[in-house]
Amino acid sequence: MNITVGGDKKTVEDGLTVAQLIDQEKVENPDYVTVAVNDAFVDHAEFASHKLADGDTVEFLYFMGGGR
Repeated sequence: MNITVGGDKKTVEDGLTVAQLIDQEKVENPDYVTVAVNDAFVDHAEFASHKLADGDTVEFLYFMGGGR
């Protein structure tokens, strides 16, 4: 199936979960990443069960603190 990850089109295996994609993409600090699929946030507890579908758009987001 074809998905878009961070703006890049990729071909991945059918039934791939968010957790598997995080591992496959070698996401740094996977415990702190927020994942959006088709502009909807996926709860961390659902990473292992949330299966991606053909045409999905996935974004990995990191919230950073700082400033004054």
